[in-house]
Amino acid sequence: MALDIKICGLKTGAAMAAALAGGASHVGFIFFAKSPRYVEPAEAGRLREAARGKAMAVAVIVDASDAFLDEILAQMQPDMLQLHGAETPERVAEVKARYGLPVMKALPLSEAADLERIKPFIGISDRFLFDAKPPKGSELPGGNGVAFDWRILVGLDGGVDYMLSGGLNAANIGDALRLADPPGIDISSGVESAPGVKDPALIEQFFRAVRTARNTRAA
Repeated sequence: MALDIKICGLKTGAAMAAALAGGASHVGFIFFAKSPRYVEPAEAGRLREAARGKAMAVAVIVDASDAFLDEILAQMQPDMLQLHGAETPERVAEVKARYGLPVMKALPLSEAADLERIKPFIGISDRFLFDAKPPKGSELPGGNGVAFDWRILVGLDGGVDYMLSGGLNAANIGDALRLADPPGIDISSGVESAPGVKDPALIEQFFRAVRTARNTRAA
C-alpha cells in the first residue's frame, strides 16, 4: 500500500528541497499567526513552485475568514486546504463549495470515544488529519510534538481516509506504522532543530526511518 507523507510547516527552500528529495507526497504551509511556522501567503506561493508536479501543496488554516482564504488562494494556489481549527461540518462544506478544492479536516484525539467526532464530517471532508489534543495552555492547535495512543485507530472504519499526526519522529515512526497502519502520515516538529526551524538532515533521517520500517514489515 502506498503511504502518503506530508512534511508540514515549511518555510525555506532547503527544507522544501529535502522534503521533495525524500519523496513527500504533500507539503504544508501554516497560515496561523501564532505559530512559529507561520509563513506569508506570497512566500508560500514562491516556495510551493518547487512542488508543482511532484507533491500536493497544502494550505493549513485555523478558523480563517473568507477574506484571508481568498488571499491565500490568490497568492499560493494550493492544491488542498487543511482546516485545523474548530470548523463545523457546515463550514467545511462552505469552503469546499467556495474554492472547489479538496479539504482535509483536522480532529484532535486522545481516546477511542473521540472517534465519534468523525461522523458529522463523513461525506464532507475529503480526508482527515488525526492529531493529539494540544497540551493545556498551548495556543497551537497542532505542531505541539505530542502523540496520542495510536492503537485507538485500529478499530476505525476502513473507508475513512486519514493522515496520522502528532509527535511523530524518526525514532517512533516504526511503532506508529506498525500499530495504526495509517494511509498517510504528517510530521512537523519532529523534523525541527528548534520550533519552526526545519532541519534538512532530520527530514532525510525521517524518510530513511520510514523506508526502514516499511521494508521490515514487508520482509
